[in-house]
Amino acid sequence: MYYIGIDLGGTFIKAGLVDENGKIILKDSIPTGKERPYQEIVRDMAMLVKKIIKDAQIDEKDVKSIGIGSPGTPDDKEGILVYANNLPDFVNVPLRTEIQKYIDLPVILDNDANCAALAESIAGAAKDVKNSVTITLGTGVGSGVVIDGKLYSGFNYSAPEMGHMVIRIDGEQCTCGRKGCWEAYASASGLIEQTKRAAMENKDSLINLLVDGDLSKIDAKTAFDAAKQGDETGRKVVEQYIKYLAEGLTNVINIFAPEVVAIGGGVSKEGEYLLKPLRELVYKDVYFKGEPQTQIRVAQMGNDAGIIGAAMLGKINA
Repeated sequence: MYYIGIDLGGTFIKAGLVDENGKIILKDSIPTGKERPYQEIVRDMAMLVKKIIKDAQIDEKDVKSIGIGSPGTPDDKEGILVYANNLPDFVNVPLRTEIQKYIDLPVILDNDANCAALAESIAGAAKDVKNSVTITLGTGVGSGVVIDGKLYSGFNYSAPEMGHMVIRIDGEQCTCGRKGCWEAYASASGLIEQTKRAAMENKDSLINLLVDGDLSKIDAKTAFDAAKQGDETGRKVVEQYIKYLAEGLTNVINIFAPEVVAIGGGVSKEGEYLLKPLRELVYKDVYFKGEPQTQIRVAQMGNDAGIIGAAMLGKINA
């Protein structure tokens, strides 16, 4: 039996045929065209699914369900996408009903960060445990929680939003409206801003040389690259960033005590250069001092996490 996973994004719609072990058999993608009416976008989603089934040379009856991971707040009980922050026309969209106009299969909805967490739980960094948290460091700080093999979404499907716990009262302005959110400090966007400030304050830093003096070229790697080459300013930026990341992560572990925390997103590609000092800070401050401790690992599913996790919604909800 197979499952279809759809990763609905603001730029691309990605979909794939996935087996029961979370392995992608075939995948494809199309541009979202996010300014269009939702009816057109949903029709394209359905046509992409049909194309994948045809290209895989299987029948619809061989597919158990379609899972959809989307930004924002999906309500799986009602089959509605309540709100998606980067899809302008997606407000209270009857996503399940719309898809089923074209394909007669069960449709399950969840948040894209939750789907990434499920993918890591079933086939990635946390596949050997029942309780895990996945943190994705990107434009924001995405988060997903798996408890006893099931996703935790809260009573209104809006949880978890760990990026919006405050780690510094009256701190940096966050896009959510509050100040001092973890996301404002630990996201890739936050790291870029921290790097830009350091570069402006330290004109002789290697950071400026790495981007030819053009601060708009600074990305989440720049400070790490400078630090690895012995630059003191880069080292200080990285050290402070890891402290911010550890502050929130310690809170997460204190609340959930997961067996594994998987760290994903572009920043996680720094591997042990990031994780070794991160673990030291977290294990020093975490409430539980005994053994075993939560394992902090690099997420493994990468860009396929959304597809795999969305597909596996059908497996865990069987």
